[in-house]
Amino acid sequence: MSYDGLGPRAVKRSVAFLTAGVLAVPLLAACSSEEEVSKPLAGQDIAAAARPLVADGGTLHWAVDTVPETLNAFQSDADAATTRVAQAVLPSMFRLDANGRPQRNPDFLESAKVVETEPKQVVLYRLNQQAVWSDGREIGAADFAAQWRALSGKDSAYWTARNAGYDRIEKIERGDNDLEVRVTFARPYADWQSLFAPLYPKDVMGTPDAFNDGARRKLSVTAGPFAVQQVDHKNARVTLVRNPRWWGHPAKLSEIVLAAVPRDERAAALATGVLDLADIAPDDVRRITLASQTGADSPFQGPAAGRTAAKALRSWALLHGSDQAAADRELHARRKLTGAMARWRAQQDALGGIEIRKSLEPAYTQLALNGAGGPLADERVRRAVARAIDRQELAKLVLKPLGLPVAPVGSHLALSGQDAYADSSGALGGQDTQEAQALLADAGWVPGGPLKPQPAEKAAGAEGKKPGGNKSEGKKPEGKKAESKMPEPESTGGSEGAYIVGEDNKPHRVAGRDEERDTGDAGPRPLAQDGKQYTDNHLRQGGAPGAYAPKGTAAPAGAPAGALAKDGKPLTLRFVLPSGAGSEPLWNVADHISRMLERVGIRTEVSKVADESYFKDHIASGEYDLALYSWPASAFPATDARPIYAKPVPAADGSLSVEQNYTRVGTDQVDQLFDQAIATLDQDEERSLIRKADARIWAAAGSIPLYQRPQLTAVRKDLVNAGAFGFQTPVYEDMGFLKKGVTRPSASPSGD
Repeated sequence: MSYDGLGPRAVKRSVAFLTAGVLAVPLLAACSSEEEVSKPLAGQDIAAAARPLVADGGTLHWAVDTVPETLNAFQSDADAATTRVAQAVLPSMFRLDANGRPQRNPDFLESAKVVETEPKQVVLYRLNQQAVWSDGREIGAADFAAQWRALSGKDSAYWTARNAGYDRIEKIERGDNDLEVRVTFARPYADWQSLFAPLYPKDVMGTPDAFNDGARRKLSVTAGPFAVQQVDHKNARVTLVRNPRWWGHPAKLSEIVLAAVPRDERAAALATGVLDLADIAPDDVRRITLASQTGADSPFQGPAAGRTAAKALRSWALLHGSDQAAADRELHARRKLTGAMARWRAQQDALGGIEIRKSLEPAYTQLALNGAGGPLADERVRRAVARAIDRQELAKLVLKPLGLPVAPVGSHLALSGQDAYADSSGALGGQDTQEAQALLADAGWVPGGPLKPQPAEKAAGAEGKKPGGNKSEGKKPEGKKAESKMPEPESTGGSEGAYIVGEDNKPHRVAGRDEERDTGDAGPRPLAQDGKQYTDNHLRQGGAPGAYAPKGTAAPAGAPAGALAKDGKPLTLRFVLPSGAGSEPLWNVADHISRMLERVGIRTEVSKVADESYFKDHIASGEYDLALYSWPASAFPATDARPIYAKPVPAADGSLSVEQNYTRVGTDQVDQLFDQAIATLDQDEERSLIRKADARIWAAAGSIPLYQRPQLTAVRKDLVNAGAFGFQTPVYEDMGFLKKGVTRPSASPSGD
């Protein structure tokens, strides 16, 4: 499972019918002024230390998933590593605090505020007079204007992934002096603080060629505590060095090396000193924790014990008549085993210098329900799926073993601690098996049959048949730049496979272990077995032989419901997951969801597909019924979340334009609320509108937020001001290694 996510500004974040009366008026009401402000469920864990305690110099080796294909954060293939580089080397007018809220960045801004609202909104930026590019030129209005023109969407020669906000700007001009930049908006824009983060120099934004190609592999001009020295694709690393023209607190580190290391190799790389900082999987957390254990907790008592055992084995073989060759083979095998154990022990000893810092990532995992076709096109079925799921149990499954706070996510548009957060899940309702069964019955899905023999038909979204029947769905119209962003995968790579929960009578295999499903002797049985077809008549006359208890017998608590059918077809949903090493925790979540659905009569066909095809060939193209993937949180949900929940509309070429709404579920009301939120300059009103939109998104039941993702980071014990950052933008100039002899205090970074 991948816990390394895209930053909320790295790339844009990237139900046709809502039953009247679904949302009660109180659910849409804004929170009162007396409402308690939410707090982050888990704070950042970075071993904060004051700057005077941090040594000058040193190289930080930091793991990333891949070397970035582009250093231009506004291109469609920008990724988490692109964001990491941009944060360290480029200006950002605002950055996020520990609560995920935008704060003025004093290294670049003296002030920034709305100075006029009539006749048009005007924002005045007053720049830090020391702020200069690495070539010595002052940061100024020309850079702001070049970025606006490139990202406004008016010039199709710029291959941009997003232009939200920039398309609302009317003009940018110099203020009363070189340090002032006036930005005039053609239409009001509530999320103006999201703009110019990062800010690129006019050299990059000034021409399409420089934008499209020039900034992909190098950034010659920067303005941050670090500068890009080299992007080395051959050796899979990016090297950042101190920027000699940086005017803020000098960077403590001499270099930061971003090294592409696969997640399953990171523990070994940490042990050998190849890495100092790496996001890791839960299994590695357990291994690093084990490294602190000694004695009987160790799987062996050291290499010496192994050598002694090897000699004893050879002596025993000779004494009992084994020939010399056999004894030597035994000895050789034992020595190989002893050597492997010694290497493992050496790695474990080295991992004793590593510690785990953990928090909750600013991203949440959701269950996506594809509403474009099949059973999930019916809102009642989607709502039944949602009501069948115990989100608290799923959050506990993932977070409790890691010692993290257990709480399901209550909003699609913000996380606990952010201004816009409010738990709006009541608009849909909590886990309720009876209500789920009632919704399914109302939609015409009933136990029994008759079940007609079906040809080999794919579930909605299966290969060769897209929901809605439009092969071009999801593609952007020709000549129009798409607001592109892919959600975050939960794992990487692997083989494909499938099984149907509820379709067999075999013991169920749970990810990571085998166990019998608690479904009676043989689990739920399909109505058609052994070549026989059981119809309504059989049920009225007593049912299939041996399949049912005597009439009037109560079903055991938590027992699966009978298989549901409609028009002769069983209710089976295709559940698509990424496969491969590291995916086991996600499979475990999916397995529990499948069990919950089986209790109300919904079967799931689980398909595990290679990660390289997971989003492109399944999620983005609509080839699934159910799926698990994650979205990053945003400080600007009116801007960033709109493409995710916008109602799909027909494009000019006849395809269906879904933007980033991969569930294909949207409503006019949600679109209107987003439009209103983005156009108001009253922060309280914007927050109220966002919460109303979230309540309607819940009611439409296209996406079910489950839990905030764990953020697990392995770090050298003497590395401070780095680790599990949570919401907060890293402060790169404060990162470093403790001075020799200094014990890490509990303190916040401060100036020299």
